[in-house]
Amino acid sequence: MTAAQRVVLLLLAFSLVAAAATGGVLYIRLAYLWGMLFVGGWLWSAVSMRGLHFERSARSLRAQVGQVFEERFDIHNNSRLPHLWLEVRDESALPGAKGSHVLTLIEARQGRSYLARTRLRQRGAFPLGPTVLASGDLFGLFPVRRSYTPSDTLLVYPMMAEISAFPNPPGLLPGGEALRRRTHQVTPNASGVRDYVPGDSFNRIHWASTARHNRLVVKEFELDPLADVWIFLDSSQEVQAALPLPAHASYAEDFWRPSVEIPLAPSTEEYGVSAAASLARFYLRRDRSVGLVSAGQYLTLVPPDRGARQLGKILESLAILRADGVAPMYGLLTTQAKHLMRGSTIILITPASHLELAGEVDQLVRQGLRPVVILLDAITFGGQNAIQPLEERFKLLGVPVCILSNGDHLGEKLSNRAWLMQQH
Repeated sequence: MTAAQRVVLLLLAFSLVAAAATGGVLYIRLAYLWGMLFVGGWLWSAVSMRGLHFERSARSLRAQVGQVFEERFDIHNNSRLPHLWLEVRDESALPGAKGSHVLTLIEARQGRSYLARTRLRQRGAFPLGPTVLASGDLFGLFPVRRSYTPSDTLLVYPMMAEISAFPNPPGLLPGGEALRRRTHQVTPNASGVRDYVPGDSFNRIHWASTARHNRLVVKEFELDPLADVWIFLDSSQEVQAALPLPAHASYAEDFWRPSVEIPLAPSTEEYGVSAAASLARFYLRRDRSVGLVSAGQYLTLVPPDRGARQLGKILESLAILRADGVAPMYGLLTTQAKHLMRGSTIILITPASHLELAGEVDQLVRQGLRPVVILLDAITFGGQNAIQPLEERFKLLGVPVCILSNGDHLGEKLSNRAWLMQQH
């Protein structure tokens, strides 16, 4: 029983006792008033949620930090009675969600709808709900609510910066090792023919062989002689650092802009994830084969591939990645680098200061791999481990090194030709 119900019942009891003791007409009328208020409120609440149909939908369930996420809320009254008021409570974990709303006077057999726009500030997977509909009588004596479990999940990709230049993996030297790896993609390197199977694209049919054999024959292709790009992202919890999040500014006035650049959270995790996503897009746009390795809450291993689908796979992995792993970067290199193809470019993104990492990078060079290191300066993020000794070791090995500090613009820093000259 709510506090409001107890107050009304006490007033009703007091009016009845006073009417019995004094016989006053005023107390009798008050008793009728409190009784009708109590019973009428109960009856009104009993029908206040009857016939309501609720639907929550979104145009897209994939978005990127900085973009505007738009949802549509539809409520339809299928009953013969109007609903005087209805509160929609959006209890989604999406930061800054704007779905809560109060609707008044939904007439019989009619519906209401509205749009909710949220500027996305944080990557991750966010269930769109639960959503609670609340209503009741006019005096709030008998509140009623109905909860709808989330049916969809929004996946927010990390922010990506535009990179204009970065070390490119070279092709294999003439006369060197040839790539004998079959691919489903159409490349300039045709390796042979085979019989057609259902699902093969018609543009792969080799018409001369088809006419000669009197059956459909398709071409097979090999990868171009270009090295793979592997992005190793350090997700060890031990080496991460972060500063307190600043208060979020309101972006309501920017909703007319489809995307704005949101400042990255002052943490090595967010800077590392955004750098990895930006570099993956940079290489995939140049038709490179890109893979991803990280050991956060679980081992993330995305085999190298090309195209827009590969970028989607990498962004999905980075969106849900959390830097709470236990495996250090040098340990991850020890276990994974031996499986990498000679000539591959290895991009290491780490805030670690372990000198053992320099030994592993030296071993990568001896294996014929091309390491490029992006060091996150943990001190600028509130950490205590200096990276300068490790930076000097890398420079002695002739390995290009880029230093990212808190507040740096990723696109400008990664495209800075001052450090790119180290690779020559």
